[in-house]
Amino acid sequence: MSPLHIVIDARRIRDFGIGTYIRSLVHALSVIDTENRYTLVSGPGDVRTLSGLPENFRTSIYSRRDSDPLDHVLFPMYLRGLSPDLVHIPLNRVPLLMIQPYVVTVHDMANLLFDVERSKLRMQLRRFRFRRGLARASRVIAVSEATRRDVEGLGGVAPHRIRRVYNAPDPGFLAPGGEDEPENRRRIMERYQIDYPFLLYAGNIRRHKNVPRLVEAFAVAREGLAGHPLYQNLRLVIIGDTLSQHPAVRQTVIRSRVEHLVRFLGFVPFETLRCFYQSAAAFVFPSSYEGFGLPPLEAMACGAPVVTSNVSSLPEVVGDAAILVNPENVFDIARGIKDALLDEPLRAELVRRGREQASRFSWDRAARQVLEIYREAAAGRD
Repeated sequence: MSPLHIVIDARRIRDFGIGTYIRSLVHALSVIDTENRYTLVSGPGDVRTLSGLPENFRTSIYSRRDSDPLDHVLFPMYLRGLSPDLVHIPLNRVPLLMIQPYVVTVHDMANLLFDVERSKLRMQLRRFRFRRGLARASRVIAVSEATRRDVEGLGGVAPHRIRRVYNAPDPGFLAPGGEDEPENRRRIMERYQIDYPFLLYAGNIRRHKNVPRLVEAFAVAREGLAGHPLYQNLRLVIIGDTLSQHPAVRQTVIRSRVEHLVRFLGFVPFETLRCFYQSAAAFVFPSSYEGFGLPPLEAMACGAPVVTSNVSSLPEVVGDAAILVNPENVFDIARGIKDALLDEPLRAELVRRGREQASRFSWDRAARQVLEIYREAAAGRD
């Protein structure tokens, strides 16, 4: 097959979660593929993020966001001007007039299952756009078996057009630290004035992330640790979102009487997030639905004991390397937290298994699978 011109929509490269996917996939493709030509469509502020790629990768600036209604018409026109053999849309926000052939990655179906819209019409339009984007795709990439089942069952996509390709942690989480790492960690903890043991949650605060129950479980667990010599001063740190936009979470914090014990830090740089993973007494992620669930793997890669949910894709991703809890039961989440903190042999085993489990997922492997999908889609194979 002659070299392909592949266009990747990289406009969300700096987003939390999806940005990790785009950055990691592009970097891995740049290492393994010297034949095909890639154009990365990005916003004006993303040029530095995409620098340092080989000669067969170039960027093309397009300033309109995929949430803009005009994007349905203008983005396909823009893409047509690039003359691609194939386009990869890395999340299911496919313009209604999207040119073909294209590949779309589905990370989850949370928008259809959990988002409550004020207008029933808007929800119907969202479902129509979602299903149309999948129906017209040459291939649909699902990031887990759980997501593959959702794509087939809820999205109505024929099984032979779906490919499962697992995500992986950013390689930076798996890399061993240098000699100055302990000093860097101490400096970062001092900057955030953290001199106490803490539980960590990283991710956005959407309805299915179950953060109010996490707060309640923290309050229950902390009450049971009131006399513990190490954990009587336990705190909860939440990274990735701000409290001001989520009144339900704020109300839960106040109702649980833990206002002075829960800290919301918003988004933080990569090295800071890595430091928090490494320093946490445990990482707690009681989400009720995940298409893949990357944060638990990132925490495992950094050596944190993980407590997470026994539903959706999470058991598939964490294997036997985490404490699994019922996300609907506050007391079961609290039980998992206390086990992760107090059972020293279990803690050591979770850390050992966690590092092994995280290392099983590879962006090199993912990129090779995606490259084969590109070839299938461009060749028009059904």
